[in-house]
Amino acid sequence: MDQANPFETPRTYSLHRAEYLVGLAVTTGLMAYHFSDIRWLPAIGLFLYIDLIGYIPGAIAFKKAGGAPIHKGYYVAYNVMHSLITQGAVAALWCWLVKPEWALLVLPFHLFGDRGLFGNFMKSFALPFEPVRQPGYLRLLDDLGLPHPKPVGHAMDPTPVGHIPAATGAAPVTSVPAPAVQEVSR
Repeated sequence: MDQANPFETPRTYSLHRAEYLVGLAVTTGLMAYHFSDIRWLPAIGLFLYIDLIGYIPGAIAFKKAGGAPIHKGYYVAYNVMHSLITQGAVAALWCWLVKPEWALLVLPFHLFGDRGLFGNFMKSFALPFEPVRQPGYLRLLDDLGLPHPKPVGHAMDPTPVGHIPAATGAAPVTSVPAPAVQEVSR
């Protein structure tokens, strides 16, 4: 929500997803308009390789682990492959080595669809690879007086794991002191 509170409430999360839905609509429109100009074999390959490298191995490892933490390499692979920066570099390299072409529209189409339709953003080492509602986040929503998001349906409902434990020995913060107010002399 801001630099001091880098989390999203359900409303800001929905608004964030809506921005990607606009991008998805634009890329879908361009793909429809240039349908006959798209080389579909490279387009399908470009669309699929993102998840073949970045998602499917981590999803399989998560399922096999039965809710236990999985290697951070799966998170890195997901985040690298689902980055607009990475896919922009892939598109630039493709334009240089192959040729500029409409098939490259599947790259933003894939990422905008993941974020806008499915709500999949970058994965944090502090959370399970697949979405699992975190008790701490639910308590935060309670403190803010906001409704909880709907549960995510898994074949199994793993216990939230993968979080980074808080530093030991530190006293919990119970209140934040108000900033000092300086008087302005006239």
